[in-house]
Amino acid sequence: MRVTPFGAAGEVTGSAYLIEAAGSKVLLDFGFFQGNSRQDEKNIVPPQIRVDELNAVMLTHAHLDHTGRVPLLIKAGFAGPILGTPATLDIAGVILRDSAKIRLTDTLHENRKRERRGEMPLEPLYTFDDVDHVVALFKPVDYEVPTAIAPGISARWREAGHMLGSASIEVTLEENDVRRVVIFSGDIGQRGSAILKDPEPFTKADYVILESTYGDRDHRGIPETVHEFEEIIKAAVAQRGKILVPTFAIGRAQALLYYLALMFRNGHVPPFPIFLDSPMAIEATRIYQNHPELFDEELQMLRHDHPLREDLKTVTPTPTPDDSRALNELNGPMMILAGSGMANAGRILHHLKWNLWRPETWVVIVGYQGHGTLGRLLVDGASEVRIFGEKIAVKAKIRSLGGFSAHAGQTQLIEWYGALSSNKPKVYLTHGEDFPRQTLQEKLREKFNANVVSAQFAVPIEIT
Repeated sequence: MRVTPFGAAGEVTGSAYLIEAAGSKVLLDFGFFQGNSRQDEKNIVPPQIRVDELNAVMLTHAHLDHTGRVPLLIKAGFAGPILGTPATLDIAGVILRDSAKIRLTDTLHENRKRERRGEMPLEPLYTFDDVDHVVALFKPVDYEVPTAIAPGISARWREAGHMLGSASIEVTLEENDVRRVVIFSGDIGQRGSAILKDPEPFTKADYVILESTYGDRDHRGIPETVHEFEEIIKAAVAQRGKILVPTFAIGRAQALLYYLALMFRNGHVPPFPIFLDSPMAIEATRIYQNHPELFDEELQMLRHDHPLREDLKTVTPTPTPDDSRALNELNGPMMILAGSGMANAGRILHHLKWNLWRPETWVVIVGYQGHGTLGRLLVDGASEVRIFGEKIAVKAKIRSLGGFSAHAGQTQLIEWYGALSSNKPKVYLTHGEDFPRQTLQEKLREKFNANVVSAQFAVPIEIT
């Protein structure tokens, strides 16, 4: 019995684990590597993964760094079940179709250049048809219901609080009368986050595969972050500026709309124009509305008083490219929520190109920014950046609000593991850069005398 990481080992993207027991082989997540163009060459099916031998795929949640390579399995001949919670599967379909669109657009752009150079055209990494075949294999599972996956492998999904439908997964492996429990944390959310229920840890395991995205630090508190967000909005509105928010379309966009609704409802900020400039965010918001059973108690109470959409009458979806371009002609005050969250693709690039050099512009960063991304350059204080090959001066005010992160910080990661600590499971840290992993490793050893190591790419974890 073994678990082999094929991504997110020493970095925070590309999550993928091959689980083997009793002759069965199951993938848990199969995500994209993201951050810069050099990562693209890693977006393959590793030769160590024999697709014809796979029994199933399990998903912790729908984000692209956990699902983005799944269509490559289809292209390679996989036809087994793909399991996840209903909300995860609903959202994964949206994310993968958007990904296919981006792959097609990028390939067409590259092929125009190749044609001018007299070179052979490329094929997109995958197509809409590939995604349709993925969706046809989706098999929903409920939280907390033990589910047989393959001979020797069963699983149970539990609330992770990271995004709608997200889960940590308890995997039970059995072979030759040996039974072991391996917990995959997936991405663990912050307690007290908007809309979502808090993450629920497991209490017993032999092995734990634990994320460490923010293993080296805690976030600012959510109440303090919301207050700072409110103060930024007040200042920008007073200056009649544009507020650009590179937005993760699923999770972060909905949370920000939630906080804006509360500000308007409570009279803290007068309503002003907000544009949801992301087809994926628009579709994701519809999916959120279809899963009220996953909302936390606070949102349930607010909805009972009156629907949040009544507080958000100044929100306008801009689904088409023409709708998006028209925003360039409008004056502030206004807010544009546009993908992508790391400002490395999508419509936000056009808005930054048009507005980053204007002193009255505000750019609000509300999530993790990977190395090499435009968002990371802005957070790190770049005085100029390149967008579509053009040098753009950074005169806008850049504000980073780490408290809105969808990931638990160090203290909450330690507390999540603490619920399991009495069993003394062996811990493998993944989904984190080296320094956060090393820091969290030291903290877990110090507090729990835990047996903790950092997982390595393609190096099997033997389950004994």
